[in-house]
Amino acid sequence: MSNAPVKLKIDFVSDVSCPWCAIGLNALEMAAERVKGDVQIDLHFQPFELNADMVPEGEDVIEHLQRKYGAPAEQMRKNQQAITERGAGVGFTFNMDRRGRIYNTFDAHRLLHWLEEDSQAEQQRALKHALFKAYFTDGDNPSDHAVLLRLVRELGLDEARAKAILESDEYASEVREREAFYHQHGINSVPAVIVNDRHLIQGGQPVEVFEEALRKLAAQA
Repeated sequence: MSNAPVKLKIDFVSDVSCPWCAIGLNALEMAAERVKGDVQIDLHFQPFELNADMVPEGEDVIEHLQRKYGAPAEQMRKNQQAITERGAGVGFTFNMDRRGRIYNTFDAHRLLHWLEEDSQAEQQRALKHALFKAYFTDGDNPSDHAVLLRLVRELGLDEARAKAILESDEYASEVREREAFYHQHGINSVPAVIVNDRHLIQGGQPVEVFEEALRKLAAQA
């Protein structure tokens, strides 16, 4: 009988500007560490845009969320505090005072798709984390090409290749196709964690929930 870990393919559907996606990713990775030896995850990042029609200069985050959800500013601030506390619990730092605006994230998704196409799984994961940190911790603009290229450079990725992608429409149709695929299959909020193309875990769940799900699905595989 083999003692090799059970491999689970995971598509992590998310957006760079989604705080619960940052929380969910860290929680999922912590759960993966807990089941290491029994379960091996094959992680792929898939695109989802919360603000696909966002203007280039972005919008004030509180005004945007008020208009989108209808809650008063004070409630929004309480929600942000709750998110900050959940993030701290999984080792992620939210500096909400630095995150003044919400931006379009399409070009960030194009760079992530490039790494997926090149089978650079660890590099894709590293860029995803860097994008979350740039936006939520450092308050950078994830639609700014200078910011994106700086992250690529800091990670030791091919900056010339990334620059060529950003200055063209490369991977635009592929990203839109993936976004459409998940919308058509009922994914309307993120994060959405899809295991082996058929099991859905929705939302930024606690570590324990992800751990239990991974163990259960591995036993069924």
